[in-house]
Amino acid sequence: MHRPDTGSLSPGAHVSAGEQTQLAYVLMRGGTSKAVFLRGSTLPIDESDREATILALFGSPDPRQIDGLGGADLLTSKLAIIDPPTRPDADIDYTFAQISITEPVVDFDINCGNISAAVGAYAVDESLVAVEEPITTVRIHNTNTGRILLAEVPIVDGAAAIAGSLSIHGVPGTGAPIALDFSETGGGITGSLLPTGNPSDLVETSIGPVEISIIDLANLTVFFAADSVGMTGTEAPSEISDQQLESIEAVKQAAASLLGMPSNGLTPVPAIVAGPAPYVSYATGGRVESEDVDLVARVVGGRPPVAHKAYPGTLAACTGVAARIVGTTVHKVTRPDRVDQGEIRIGHPSGVMPVRAAATQDRGVWRSEQAVYHRTARRLAEGSAFILRSAVGDRAGS
Repeated sequence: MHRPDTGSLSPGAHVSAGEQTQLAYVLMRGGTSKAVFLRGSTLPIDESDREATILALFGSPDPRQIDGLGGADLLTSKLAIIDPPTRPDADIDYTFAQISITEPVVDFDINCGNISAAVGAYAVDESLVAVEEPITTVRIHNTNTGRILLAEVPIVDGAAAIAGSLSIHGVPGTGAPIALDFSETGGGITGSLLPTGNPSDLVETSIGPVEISIIDLANLTVFFAADSVGMTGTEAPSEISDQQLESIEAVKQAAASLLGMPSNGLTPVPAIVAGPAPYVSYATGGRVESEDVDLVARVVGGRPPVAHKAYPGTLAACTGVAARIVGTTVHKVTRPDRVDQGEIRIGHPSGVMPVRAAATQDRGVWRSEQAVYHRTARRLAEGSAFILRSAVGDRAGS
């Protein structure tokens, strides 16, 4: 795999080396998301300088991110920082960052399941792991959660495979399937799969009492029924009103308070669930029938909070496991004849996402046994990004 030699790149006729600095980067798609990939060693060590560099790289804050690499969308304003492993059971360290589009904020308190697939492919193509055909398993230490996740990357001619038959709703065409296993990520943030010790809890919010289920797997998530916030669960992103967004935020804040967490973070991520129902796919305009799904779900996140156009991979893993735990808000809305099957089909705005999930209970304690889904990923671009020194200080890129 060719990698850019940034030392050989000149600033160009209209670029002053004194005014700008360069960062070697790779742009990758993973599932329904895109992210800029950087090596940790290319970023400043100082935390404030590092965040200033990241914001300048993406062109944030700005609604269009016109002066950076950001795509002006929650799903394309993402960063993956790759470092050597700091654990003996890992091949690489991976830190995920969600970059706000409209605020000067870089969030490190969540992971992205879509980009996790791209991390596996990146590790193979950058020769960060020993490659084995036909499948190379990459042990990824996600530093955001402190947990190991596994990516099974198909290999062709020593590189991550691109062509394949897997179709993902929300992504044109097909690609090679990368299997992601999040079963060992339970309790990454709070230390327990069920942080409150209960499958569900009743919390008081500004809109009244709401039943919630907080599950800590892949990403710390709070699940609640769509009708509790005045929704059906089949809404397209543009159909979720400001009042409903405020209600969702109120539930999220109540869940954070229950956990003793700050109310202004991105977690617990709010997921709105309901029973199977038909709706129109945001991605294709085609109709998704109720018999095609086992439940419907919508996610709201980011700064400011907005409705996702698809469904995060981490939340799919979390949703699948939650559906197996008796008494959760997810279990209650999942199609009864499918709740004990190997695969849960989640209806999301852009289509359907299947996840293989299993959970067992031993002496009253629930444990995730399986949380696997498949994504496609590929490298889109590589090269040098130019960042204004005036935006980040002299140490950026040093």
